[in-house]
Amino acid sequence: MILLMTTAPPAKGPWIHGRKFPPLGIAYVAAVLKKEGHQVTVIDNYLLEKSLPEIKLEIERLKPEIVGIACGSATYSRCIETAKAVKAALPSCKVVVGGPHPTFMPDSMLQHSEIDYAVMGEGERSMAELAAFIKECDGNEFPVKIAGVAYRQEKKFVKNPQQFISDLDQLPFPARHLLPMQLYDRKIEFLKATPVDTVNVVRGCPYNCMFCESRLLWGQRCRTFSPQRVVAEIADMVTNYGTRGIYFVGDNFTVRKKETLETCELMIKNKLDVEWVCDTRVDLISRDILRKMREAGCKTIWFGVESGSQRILDLINRGVTLKQISDAFNLCREEGIQTACSFMLGIPGESIKDMETSFKFARKLDPDWCRFNIFIAVPGSSLYEEIMQKGLYNKIEDYAVYVKTTEFDYDSLLKVQKRFHSSFEKSPARIYRKMKKEGFLQVLKKSPKCFSP
Repeated sequence: MILLMTTAPPAKGPWIHGRKFPPLGIAYVAAVLKKEGHQVTVIDNYLLEKSLPEIKLEIERLKPEIVGIACGSATYSRCIETAKAVKAALPSCKVVVGGPHPTFMPDSMLQHSEIDYAVMGEGERSMAELAAFIKECDGNEFPVKIAGVAYRQEKKFVKNPQQFISDLDQLPFPARHLLPMQLYDRKIEFLKATPVDTVNVVRGCPYNCMFCESRLLWGQRCRTFSPQRVVAEIADMVTNYGTRGIYFVGDNFTVRKKETLETCELMIKNKLDVEWVCDTRVDLISRDILRKMREAGCKTIWFGVESGSQRILDLINRGVTLKQISDAFNLCREEGIQTACSFMLGIPGESIKDMETSFKFARKLDPDWCRFNIFIAVPGSSLYEEIMQKGLYNKIEDYAVYVKTTEFDYDSLLKVQKRFHSSFEKSPARIYRKMKKEGFLQVLKKSPKCFSP
């Protein structure tokens, strides 16, 4: 039996503990393992928050041969604690870690004897092959032929090169039936419809933003699920889980225009009757594609704007201009699609004046939702390497780095963030628009600070 688990970031920290959606990564791995004939159980501990003693009891009860733990840099300590708890309860169990942090820093995982293997990059095929290997080997062999697997051999760390899955359609639907779907939030502020569930459309990113680690995790070439496969999965979710809203997770939903238009056409043709939101770049939309998306049920698009300073956008290799950003927001407004966006505060090389410029630009864009996020550097991005080399930080928690320059540190950024969010939402135009859309009492209930002096 194979047990797959998630872990949660520390309760106190900069990480947003927002709405909890089913973990697609674990669900994909579980589906592939089941397809290969394995018995699989999933514990989403980001949702359930089981204590270490409770985890030990689960291990003793289930007696799994393999435990797979998802790990990001923010959950590194929790992952190590969980691995130790697993081994304490069942020493014979093999512990495998996967996810962003094992991908970027496998050595930091394998230095702990409780962890037997690390899976780098996409986990579905590697985990399936590793599970078969573990069940068949006599204990003296090494997984030398399994792509994307790191392990210890004669006190050395061996890392097999990754191989990305070229045809994503070969993956079965995520094993949502192994998750406690009734316990998830399944709602999102960008859509009125409920319940809302997540769907993945694209993996890989051809862009080179300095703050992002996506290219290392998913590869530089964009690979998409076919429109037929995407629509079939949504239809399955509507039938089996009552899904009424979709959040298409992934940074570049519209990166392939032909496939995007075909997906929209199929959603209309099949009368799926779902509302949806997606993430994309401002330079990947056009009027014709927006009209087709709206017709297919798109209500909101989330854009990562990141900065209102062209100098900062160029510094982080964003590859877009302020004019392209403004044009994209105006185009969405003209075509009746809501906009949501995020800005980053605290990029090395940024000044407080640059941040104020971002705030003014956000006001000018006037999105329906706006979030100002404090930049925390994690392994995998070129900006992380630069920060470490130049010593532009004053605190490290596990492998998360808090940036410090002559202009700011994390504590001062918290004050800027709070001021920006408060001031942005208090503008009379935004309050009036919210009242018109949601009603006075709803706005007062959700945002009482909007009416405070």
